[in-house]
Amino acid sequence: MLIARLFHCQPNTKDLSRQQELASLGNLPYDPDLLKPQTELLRYVLEQPYSRDMVCSMLGLQKQHKQRCIVLEEQLVELVILAMERSENESLPAEGMDGTVANHWVWLHLSSQLIYFILFQFACFPSIVMAIHDKLAGRELRKGRDHLMWVLLQFISGSIQRNPLSNFLPVLKLYDLLYPEKEPLPVPDYTQALCTHQMAITCIWIHLLKKAQNEPGTNIHRPIPHTLKVHHEFLQHLVMPNASLCMGSDYRIALLCNAYSTNQEYFSRPMAALVDTILGTQKNQQQQPLQTLQNNAALANGPTTPLSMSILDSLTVHSKMSLIHSIVTHVIKLAQSKSNMALAPALVETYSRLLVYTEIESLGIKGFISQLLPTVFKSHAWGTLYTLLEMFSYRMHHIQPHYRVQLLSHLHSLAAVPQTNQTQLHLCVESTALRLITGLGSAEVQPQLSRFLSEPKTLVSAESEELNRALVLTLARSMHVTGTGAESLSGTWCKELLNTIMQNTPHSWANHTLQCFPPVLSEFFQQNSVAKENKQQIKKAVEEEYRNWASMNNENDIIAHFSVPGTPPLFLCLLWKMILETDRISPIAYKILERIGARALSAHLRKFCDYLVFEFANSVGGQHVNKCVDTINDMIWKYNIVTIDRLVLCLALRTQEGNEAQVCFFIIQLLLLKAAEFRNRVQEFVKENSPEHWKQSNWHEKHLAFHRKFPEKFAPEGIMEQTSGGPSQYQSLPVYFGNVCLRFLPVFDIVVHRYLEIPPVIKSLEILLEHLGCLYKFHDRPVTYLYNTLHYYEKKLRDRPLLKRRLVSAVLGSLREIRAPGWALSEAYQIYMTRFNDDAISWVPELEYYIRLVQRIVETMSGTAHFPATDWRFNEFPNPAAHALYVTCVELMALPVAPDVVANFLLDVVAKGYTVVPSDDIHLWINCVGLLLAALPECYWSALHKRLLETISSPGLINWQYNNLTPFQMFNFNITHNSLLENKYSYMLALAHSVWHHAGVGQITTMPQFIKEKLQPVITSEEQLIYACHLIGPTLARFNAERPHCVVELAVCLYEMLERVDHAQTTLNYMDPICDLLYHIKYMFVGDMMKNEVECIIRRLRPALQMRLRFIAHINIEEIHTS
Repeated sequence: MLIARLFHCQPNTKDLSRQQELASLGNLPYDPDLLKPQTELLRYVLEQPYSRDMVCSMLGLQKQHKQRCIVLEEQLVELVILAMERSENESLPAEGMDGTVANHWVWLHLSSQLIYFILFQFACFPSIVMAIHDKLAGRELRKGRDHLMWVLLQFISGSIQRNPLSNFLPVLKLYDLLYPEKEPLPVPDYTQALCTHQMAITCIWIHLLKKAQNEPGTNIHRPIPHTLKVHHEFLQHLVMPNASLCMGSDYRIALLCNAYSTNQEYFSRPMAALVDTILGTQKNQQQQPLQTLQNNAALANGPTTPLSMSILDSLTVHSKMSLIHSIVTHVIKLAQSKSNMALAPALVETYSRLLVYTEIESLGIKGFISQLLPTVFKSHAWGTLYTLLEMFSYRMHHIQPHYRVQLLSHLHSLAAVPQTNQTQLHLCVESTALRLITGLGSAEVQPQLSRFLSEPKTLVSAESEELNRALVLTLARSMHVTGTGAESLSGTWCKELLNTIMQNTPHSWANHTLQCFPPVLSEFFQQNSVAKENKQQIKKAVEEEYRNWASMNNENDIIAHFSVPGTPPLFLCLLWKMILETDRISPIAYKILERIGARALSAHLRKFCDYLVFEFANSVGGQHVNKCVDTINDMIWKYNIVTIDRLVLCLALRTQEGNEAQVCFFIIQLLLLKAAEFRNRVQEFVKENSPEHWKQSNWHEKHLAFHRKFPEKFAPEGIMEQTSGGPSQYQSLPVYFGNVCLRFLPVFDIVVHRYLEIPPVIKSLEILLEHLGCLYKFHDRPVTYLYNTLHYYEKKLRDRPLLKRRLVSAVLGSLREIRAPGWALSEAYQIYMTRFNDDAISWVPELEYYIRLVQRIVETMSGTAHFPATDWRFNEFPNPAAHALYVTCVELMALPVAPDVVANFLLDVVAKGYTVVPSDDIHLWINCVGLLLAALPECYWSALHKRLLETISSPGLINWQYNNLTPFQMFNFNITHNSLLENKYSYMLALAHSVWHHAGVGQITTMPQFIKEKLQPVITSEEQLIYACHLIGPTLARFNAERPHCVVELAVCLYEMLERVDHAQTTLNYMDPICDLLYHIKYMFVGDMMKNEVECIIRRLRPALQMRLRFIAHINIEEIHTS
């Protein structure tokens, strides 16, 4: 069984809805095992977080068609029973060490899946409850009963108001089965989260009774049972109006919300208590509107402690929906009131935490993107907009790619509005867009961006060359990793996108970058070259403008001259020269900067970067260089004219060749490290803060402390002195999450990549990583970033093992303090990282090392924990298997060993290591080797191709040596595996199919080329041909769906190989099965598409083959006899 790549959700997902269809098509006589229902696979996928879309894809379910799926229902029930069994066998107490529920994630995930599939009517609630009842009847599974009732409560409380009571009554049967006690259950300890599960059954009764009251003609005819009497009285007492309610550290308010969320009379008080905790006095008191030009972090006011994740987890989905609705309503009212009031930090943090719950998607992320952001924007509530964008950048996890691309297109249209030409907001819009672009997963780029191909303008920035360059780099990385960059330029899906980029922001790339681009992108930029600007001319123009500045006396003339549209964008060059020569800035300059505006200043920044590189490249060095760098640092830190992140991004993305490229990276190194300002901020921020924001209650205090120590001003220093209120362009907006260190991270990602392209600057890169690598502690996707870097720059890094180790150490080492040992790298690799350089690179791991790595993935996928427990909702990966796969790929790519050596060892894990693999698990091991090889760069595949070539060229196949066995028996995996026969042929077939099944569609297109150029020329015997048929046959259905032309290419190969064998052999023993396959290909895939090529070949074959293939070639029997 091949386990789908859940973590990639690639289109090569198995479509189980077609299994039935295949059985009825009268196909080839498949092994009965292959036609069995794949329920285990479905259950495995259902168990994974974030797998809803894949389940729907596998079962062919569509939201708009309300189709009940019995198989899905059965598997959901199966998962509930498994969870009950697990609770029964749990050696831990029912409660975890921190008071959370044992098997917490299992039950959380189950409730999420049930809600989704029942809500869209793919499953039926009463049927599921009855099936659970029938399976539990007669079994003593009681320990998990409260958790089960908690799961059912989630659905009941959210849907009972819209559905008849009869739908929910089967739950009472479950109650009778699972709660046989005669005496009342005691009130649980309400200071522990577990109490919300222990009282879930009582909450269900309360909802049912309320529904019976409100639904005419229905009655439950049962009061609340004696067993639950004490629970019920406790809740009744708490809910009384005279009981004071305020949010303490216990769970009483959560209990009330869960019990009374369908009873408005009782529900409003506990919900108000929750909302008050995070809103404080904001609801009814007018606060101070925002002041301009003060410490931005201090602008926020109101409560700062958010609701904890344990409180949010203990609320039912129905209660969470009410809470998120209250928050969104408050934010919208505040935005529309034009009061300019800042939101309470606790509210913003709580809102971001609520967005991790996939069950509330419509009110959650969907509402955020399609309702909240547009409303805030229309209301011109720029402070609130800024906060929401910051929240998206620093607090959101696992947002589906279509929402991220939708937000990107919003941001591009937002950037064009006059009001966003405000320094701080403009910076925020651009840095959010940069994060969205660089954060797109390689497998997401093509499917998501191609949705916009009719309107490519929405994905492309109208004027930010940096964002468009970042998009090109993301395209390049995606094409490289998915293997889709080798097609022709005319046929590429993104040609219009590239044309739009070149229309909006024409630019070129340096040769060292083009060499790393996939062929299709490299070709595009070579064909669409842009004339290079003469840097000598820039210098002349700056000198000229500086003379103009010195010679003009009238302030209005000066302002008019330098800020009129159409003036060459050289004003930053001028300011730099002014500070360099006079150590001050003329007050008039601030007025000109204000006139130019934040958006137009970007063009000045680009010219400034080119000018700097020219100046440095032609400098005499020494003291002059120091003075030049100090002047730039003054512009950043003293005068606040540009921010370090914008300047470094712009420098890193300019097109510089040869010596100038090296000078450019030298400037970046000096800017980041020579002055202490940036280093100090990074060290302080990293030392005092943790990226695990969901575990914190005091983020805002730490955030304030950092901003007090290092206030960030978004207005040039002189403007603050000149104006009392400050012009609106520089109005300060409240900052909740961001700072210069976090803004710099996506820029640093790009900087590291640019350094890797130029070997002479590698030493500088190592120095940067040493001083600033600690920032990766706050990277939202550190493993993915490393994976992409090692994959994309594999050729550049192949002969630099110490640099690879340095990268791994910088990125993963930064998380040392907050992650448990063994969270990513194996013990053997950790030892390698501690070795001295010369000793280190001599390490060549043995087969045992690779067996352990594969075993770790196999066991993780089978449910054995190998990594420390983690909250997957806030992790970069959605599940343990995805985490295991990518940390292993990073480790394999970072070994000081050549790719083909690594790949050969991986193949040997099965080919030689099968003796230590439990016999029943061999499929899982083969599956994992396939997963790994498919996720590694293409150069690792050469080992697979060589091994296949060796196998098919082995003496045993050229002259069949197994007289008592047919090739069909020798190539059959089950026969050779179970009978302990020679397995090299069948194992190699299995490994090849595992790799090709998991490979992306771009990667697998190299396979027909390999068959034609390498395999076909060595085939001379009938057994070799049959082996080739075994290799090719299972790939045809996938090729037919994704790359139909490949089916034709492979079919032609088969006919040509048949002709070679026909001419080389005097007797053929297996003509019938070979011809059966050729007929199968004709009728299932190609029809008469290749009639002409095939007919010529068939006419050259021996009469016995012509006779068998005459219906494909349309040959008459008479013609065969006369030929």
